[in-house]
Amino acid sequence: MPPWHADPSHGQFLNDRSLSAKDRDTIVKWATGGAPEGDRTALPKLPEYADGWQIGQPDTIWSMLEDYPVPANGTIEYKNFEVPTNLTEDKWAQAIEVRPGNRSVVHHVIVYIVDPKPAARGPQPFAFAPGMRRPAEAPKTERGAEPNDRPMKTQPTGWLSGFAPGQSVRVYQPGTALRVPAGATLIIQEHYTASGKDTTDRTRVGIKWAKEAPKTAVDVATLQNANFILPAGSSDTRVDAEMTLNQDTTIWSILPHTHMRGKKWEVTAVYPDGRSEVILNVPKYDFNWQTDYVFKQPLNLPKGTKIRTAAWYDNSTANKANPDPKKDVYWGDQTWEEMQFTALTFSTDNTPVKSASGQKQ
Repeated sequence: MPPWHADPSHGQFLNDRSLSAKDRDTIVKWATGGAPEGDRTALPKLPEYADGWQIGQPDTIWSMLEDYPVPANGTIEYKNFEVPTNLTEDKWAQAIEVRPGNRSVVHHVIVYIVDPKPAARGPQPFAFAPGMRRPAEAPKTERGAEPNDRPMKTQPTGWLSGFAPGQSVRVYQPGTALRVPAGATLIIQEHYTASGKDTTDRTRVGIKWAKEAPKTAVDVATLQNANFILPAGSSDTRVDAEMTLNQDTTIWSILPHTHMRGKKWEVTAVYPDGRSEVILNVPKYDFNWQTDYVFKQPLNLPKGTKIRTAAWYDNSTANKANPDPKKDVYWGDQTWEEMQFTALTFSTDNTPVKSASGQKQ
């Protein structure tokens, strides 16, 4: 049974997969009783997956254009693969699934969008606190021995979806969807980790389209703080990040992300009147089960609200997953480095919704 890490005293979530105390007691009693087989005629029907797709058969499948050779050893820098969508009109993604071709070497995937005709840059929905950039004096992040053969050549204009251990599917609520513009190009960004043998990967992205333009257009923002150091041997270092809402905003989901040393998370909303509220608490963060926590009731936050994220790290020998407790750790791309990163799905009243013809609704 996949674990669930959010504290139930702070929010309710559509994708809550936790077991009730009654269910846990039933499983324990069954297991300690020798796990006897029950009535076979009462077995529920096994779920059916369309060629393995959790979202069902996608309407559209995009794939890396060729298999990419992943070496057996060494540090592998992020690889970026451009894939044309060939869309002739704006379309709205209702469900998205990212499927690595070889999960044994894929640490995570982020799928970005490049809009060939991006909208004029208007007022930004968020103002980020200063001082969260990686300091210039910090050691350089670890790079591979060879030049990167797949650097990011084009800056993305948006975020489509991603994959990480425990998180590969996003289904948007009825009436909401994410726009993929006509003529867009995808950038499939791969973080590969060598597995000890030469292999290949070809990641795919499956989409189920909304049948009509949604009432609410959603988007994804990222909040991160790269200005930190985790001292060698430290067991409880806290790193914070903060942004302020420049307009009334609805938050649909929150995905916190750290690497092997991350141990807990807390996300707080500080309202304009000074009142604060914990909106997500993950007391036992697990790198192997990263989750996009989708609120059962989306959070309607007024302009001026501050969103503060706090992550705690264990860089000591007590952390059995710690790659090297004798090493000071900074922000970096690789698994043995660290991040303080949060993705937030949001919408605002100012987000225009366009029909397939390009006209605002």
